[in-house]
Amino acid sequence: MFDGSETCELDPGERRARLRLARTPRIGPVSFHEALDHFGSARRACQELDVVPDSRIAHEEQGLAARGGQFLVLGDSAYPPALAALPDAPPVLSAIGDLGLLARETVAVVGARNASMAGYRLAADFAAGLGQAGFAVASGLARGIDTAAHEAALATGTIAVLAGGIDQVYPPQNASLQAAIARQGLLLSEAAWGSPPVARAFPRRNRIVSGLSKGVVVIEAAAKSGSLITAHRAAEQGREVFVVPGSPLDCRYEGSNTLIREGAILARDVNDIISVFGRPPAPVQRSDKPAKKLHDTEAAKVMEAMGSAPTAVDELVRRCQVSAATVAEVLLALELEGRLERHRGNRVSLI
Repeated sequence: MFDGSETCELDPGERRARLRLARTPRIGPVSFHEALDHFGSARRACQELDVVPDSRIAHEEQGLAARGGQFLVLGDSAYPPALAALPDAPPVLSAIGDLGLLARETVAVVGARNASMAGYRLAADFAAGLGQAGFAVASGLARGIDTAAHEAALATGTIAVLAGGIDQVYPPQNASLQAAIARQGLLLSEAAWGSPPVARAFPRRNRIVSGLSKGVVVIEAAAKSGSLITAHRAAEQGREVFVVPGSPLDCRYEGSNTLIREGAILARDVNDIISVFGRPPAPVQRSDKPAKKLHDTEAAKVMEAMGSAPTAVDELVRRCQVSAATVAEVLLALELEGRLERHRGNRVSLI
């Protein structure tokens, strides 16, 4: 049986054949491995099967090289060993950026696209802490949690795995971030040049995010979330799954809290993660500083009645038995300090 963990350099002819076999539309990762097992080599498989012509590979290679990128073919010494060991390892990856990041231990940070301000801050704090501890940070370049993680780890090393071709910009609002990662971090894609990010490509991308990593950190995963797919694939791949807990009243944490109930590791701060991997603890900066200009009794009542779960402003007025003007003043002061998040339906929560 073909052993995807081999690291010797491939014969140029076999390498080219693997590219042609991998880029044939009807051949996915599993059938690619089955073909290698059956025929003994990609070169032989290309002789027996109807695969794409070499000109197709040459065209993609030229486009990739024009952007400073290259192919990583399963069997190349530069191919990530953690991925190579998977039964559905991507046969080929397009890469643009710093390949040295693949030699570092990696932790993925994933979560909600519609992240709250609190979730965004948590993702940034965890990613920055992981980077300072020496880890590369992987994610999927989606909106929300992924974006926050990539931005926070850009200076220390981040890997973005794309669902579409490596030449495709998605989502559009992350165009500048994607370009920055190409310069300072690493972009990876299993999809062929020019492939749009179709729905079925995202679960395939998620298995690469988790497969590259020693562990996956989940922040704000709803009951039906792509982040849960990543977490479950991570568990199947033998990776650690860490989850930042949240209020049971917040639907954005329903999936997260379920993962904890199923046995995932609860992560309060970055030290709960790096300690599992034998790294020394890092100083953790918390944002729960006391509010300024909010020392009176009525203000204290309002703050005590609030939490991370969204609460209606009218309910705060009734529960605290203070005037609406006082509540509004307290909320404004908290908002100016960056400690308040406003939600639809005139609801608020503490960050």
